[in-house]
Formats: sequence, structure tokens, C-alpha cells
Amino acid sequence: MSISTSRRGFVKLGAAVVAGVAVAGHTPAAAAGQPPLSDLRIRTAAGTFDAVAAGPRRGRPVLLLHGFPEFGIAWEHQLRGLAAAGYRAVAPDLRGYSPGVRPVGVDHYRLDHAVTDVRAMADALGWRRFDLVGHDWGAAVGWVAAARYARRVRSLTAMSVPHLGAFAEALRTDPVQQEASRYMAGFRRPSPLPENDILAAGPPKLPGVPAERCAEYFRRLSEPGALTAALNWYRANDFTGYAEPVTVPTLFLMGALDPFVAPSGVRATRRWVTGPFRLVSLDGVGHNVPEQAAATTTRLLRIHLGDCGGPGGAVAGAGRAARRGSGT
Repeated sequence: MSISTSRRGFVKLGAAVVAGVAVAGHTPAAAAGQPPLSDLRIRTAAGTFDAVAAGPRRGRPVLLLHGFPEFGIAWEHQLRGLAAAGYRAVAPDLRGYSPGVRPVGVDHYRLDHAVTDVRAMADALGWRRFDLVGHDWGAAVGWVAAARYARRVRSLTAMSVPHLGAFAEALRTDPVQQEASRYMAGFRRPSPLPENDILAAGPPKLPGVPAERCAEYFRRLSEPGALTAALNWYRANDFTGYAEPVTVPTLFLMGALDPFVAPSGVRATRRWVTGPFRLVSLDGVGHNVPEQAAATTTRLLRIHLGDCGGPGGAVAGAGRAARRGSGT
């Protein structure tokens, strides 16, 4: 899966329980005047997922899925922005990133398992319908989950990774995408070869991400088994076999400077969405869309959710008025 420019650094080296959710120990401090974040534990048959949440419990639910090498806290700006608009936003640490869902073995990290996790988490949270947001690997999961669970996923927002039908085709036929994805071969080497290289290099430098946040990602990936689990997502998947069209309203955000995704897959994604579709290319932004362009991402996400019937009619109206000029 595509990684942010910082991950090129990796390549170069070679307590209450409600609906199955328990509130965890500490709550990250909120900036002045911003909605607070709370830690959750989401209990499923696969294990217990750690998560960060914000917003009223009865607010319209939004599930946000992170990529590599991030964790759920990558969505901090979006969590607070959605909470301020009345949404209930939850960002889990995905399979392998959550210590409670870290099975041993590459096969446990096939996308089908992660897609099933989405439904299991929604069930545990008591969500009959929800909006789905994903970046990088989270976007890959989101495309498949939105196609398979169209009766439950109200809308999809995908960032930095095309629909997997388009992405697989680009990997097969486009030399530009093949070159952009060469780093994957390094990540797919047998354990512990890439793990040793990554850990020896120290914290990554992710564009637009504070150094302390990068250090926190590195600290968590340094825990026993964590980095192997994260790299197993690469080892387990080749992106084929997911030719399932998405029928729900979809927003696709791409960084115009993303070095890991070729234009061919981005353009072809439209053919894989039969519902309302909008592509927005963000000038001056690379792969790390949610953090590098945090405010813009939050604004566009709120517009999209508002257009799909969510809170914030004024924001949604502004989005409809501006749509002709802001998309690609």
C-alpha cells in the first residue's frame, strides 16, 4: 500500500462498558475550546481494538481507518472537527496495530479480515449505519467494506489510495505505478529483515506531522510484534480480487504530489463507483493527506457528510455551492 513520503525513509534503509465498548485509562488533553478526545476499547470476536473517539454518543457515527505507519490518533484534527459538528467519530488502531488484535501469521492480515473487522466494530459500537473514512491501508479497507456493506455504510471518504480495482490494474499495466510501488518489495521481505532496518533508522519524518507524533508512532511500532504485524499487511495482499463497485456516495481525496500513486489509477477510480462521486486533488500535498492537510481534509469531509444528510446544513450548502470549482 502507498505510504507517505516519510515512509520513503523506511524504504531507504532498506470504567464503563456501553455496547461492547469500554472507556480506557487516559484522555488526551484537548486544545482550548476544542472537543475532547476519549480512549475506547472495542470488543469483538477477533479481539479488543484500541480506539480514540470524540463527539456525542448519540451523534451520527463516523468510523475513521488509518494507514501505515500511523495509528488512530492520526485523525485527531478530523475527530475534533467532526465532534464540533455533532458527529460521533471513532478512529480505531487497526488489526495488528491494536495489541489486543495482533494474531501471529501473515494470512491473518489479508484485507478480507480487516473488512470483517469494520462490520464487527460497528456492531460492537451499536451502529446500524455509519459513514466510513479511510487513508492509505484504511482506504483500501474502506473501498471493499463500502462495496460489501452498502446497506450499512452511508458514505465513503477515501484518501490517497484508488479503488482497488483501479489500483490493481495500474500495478499490472502502468510502468509509472509499478515504479512508484517498488518499495513494497522491500516491505514484503521475510521477517525480521525489513523490521530490523526500520527500527534501526529511528522515528520517521512524516510531512506535516509533528516530530512528537512521529516519535509516538515509532514507539508503538517498536512494541513486540507490532511492526511485523503492520508489515504483514503488505506481505498478505497484492490488491487483486476486489473488483466490487461502490454504490454509496464517495469522496476521493488525493495529494497532487503523492509519489506513491500514479494518475492512471486515480482517473480510473471513477469507473468503479456507481453512486455519487467526487474527486478532489489537493495542490502541494503528498501522501499524508489527513495530517499534512488537516484543516482542508476536515472541511471537505464535513461538506461531504453534510451533503449525505449529516449535521451542519450550512457547511453542506457551502459545499454544494462550491462543488463546481473545488473538485477535479
